[in-house]
Amino acid sequence: MEVIKAPRGTRDVLGDESWKWTHVLDVCRRTADDFGYSEVLLPIFEHTELFSRGIGDTTDVVEKEMYTFTDRGNRSITLRPELTASMVRSYLEHDMRRLPQPVKLWSAGPMFRYERPQKGRYRQFWQIDFEILGVPSPMADLETIDTSMEIYRRLGLSNLQVLINSVGCPKCRPVYREALKSFIASSPGGVRGLCETCRDRFDRNPLRILDCKIPECKDLTRSAPAMIDSLCDECREHFDGVGRGLDRIGADVRLDNRLVRGLDYYTKTAYEILAGELGSQNAVCGGGRYDNLAEAIGGPHVPGVGFASGIERIVITLEGQGVYPGKAPETDVCIVTASDDAIMEACALAHELRMSGLAVGSDYTGRGMKAQMKQAASAGARFVCILGGDEIASGVVGVKNMKNGEQVSVPRSGTAAKIALWREEMVE
Repeated sequence: MEVIKAPRGTRDVLGDESWKWTHVLDVCRRTADDFGYSEVLLPIFEHTELFSRGIGDTTDVVEKEMYTFTDRGNRSITLRPELTASMVRSYLEHDMRRLPQPVKLWSAGPMFRYERPQKGRYRQFWQIDFEILGVPSPMADLETIDTSMEIYRRLGLSNLQVLINSVGCPKCRPVYREALKSFIASSPGGVRGLCETCRDRFDRNPLRILDCKIPECKDLTRSAPAMIDSLCDECREHFDGVGRGLDRIGADVRLDNRLVRGLDYYTKTAYEILAGELGSQNAVCGGGRYDNLAEAIGGPHVPGVGFASGIERIVITLEGQGVYPGKAPETDVCIVTASDDAIMEACALAHELRMSGLAVGSDYTGRGMKAQMKQAASAGARFVCILGGDEIASGVVGVKNMKNGEQVSVPRSGTAAKIALWREEMVE
């Protein structure tokens, strides 16, 4: 019988990597605290309508990528493909409008999209998500971008660049849609020169054509009109305000007229953060403003802005830049037994040392001392406690410093204190 493996597009994050994720999440949590965000834990699945109405029926996410099923109550349920719609749903459901505005939330967890797996992109993937809800000010956009930049700075990434654009609003976006469609239709090859997906997008969601990675579509739209030239006065003022703020904090900024993001709820600001080398996928973060999302899912008008970032992508970029992402867990002590009779006593000693705050490994397989010492060295243990019949009878423990080879016998009750003293001397 063939062994069952993980489904395509998923993977196991094992112990030699999971600690890196923990480090990234710890940095996110500390940054969130410093910027005044509250952590929320949200459901992994939601009613499908939340995403179809919030993200948009004509987006690739809703049309092609969602994991949707009918539950036993005959309800259409979807594994969340992103967190922003869930954040806004939670804000509305728990009446956070009554709180002082803005409300600043963050969360992290697994998302699900059925797409072609590739490096840094899986069908189950983890994202961090930060949102500022309740204020329309461009300074909220600025703080969102600064928050994402600060996370990457604290992680040690360098050469950070902000790609930014404006996708307008319901007032000026239709004007640009028609200008873009007219440009494409009158170009050599016209609509027929687009890929099949973009031909389908032409009438329903033409801005998404700018985001197509197919060379023919990129060439056809290379000199397309820029959204920035079609902005209404309100969107222009908002965009200029964000730009001035980014200049004040010294961000490296580049206008990208093709940056439209893939979700319908975006209004005004759209941005990405570039860092490191990851082939064509060198964006570690994407986000922007979504002032009409709350209304799309049945709520009142609630302006919002936020960003999401994939943990897999962050770790790959850190390693690509040669940044050591945190510190692997260390073993302070390994306990080596000289006889089978000492195994029970070794387990009790391990418990005592752990209670004192030490990270302890204990071998209870009955292997020989040589094999146990080799395992202790492989685990990177800084100290070894040796227990045999003689030590147990005398009420002592042999303690060996693995760095300099020094070995002493100490009373059982003083083992933790001796190890703590040696550990402090190592730090000094």
